[in-house]
Amino acid sequence: MAKERTHWAEDRTVLANERTFAGWMRTGMACVAIALGLRALFAPFEPDWVPKFVSSLFICIAVFTFWAARRQACATLKRLDQHDAQAQPTLYFTILSLTLSLASLATGGILLWL
Repeated sequence: MAKERTHWAEDRTVLANERTFAGWMRTGMACVAIALGLRALFAPFEPDWVPKFVSSLFICIAVFTFWAARRQACATLKRLDQHDAQAQPTLYFTILSLTLSLASLATGGILLWL
């Protein structure tokens, strides 16, 4: 019985790891939203490069958040055994991090600097 409870605890941790990863993805996307909001709010500010620079920092923070979350989620998943729960493959973490990073950089490049 104790072994079964341990397996369930590991399965819960695997699923909690995925929820935590999703939470960090939301945090990264919030950084992108802050970047765009700051750029819109301070658009008339002179010199023009200052709000662009600050917004770009938030885009960089978002990209860092995506990859830090991916690294941590993959490391946690590697340490755990899956029993009844099926975790997402680590490739999915990588694809999502890559896609959100490229989209954030493209959005920042187009809306902030062009």
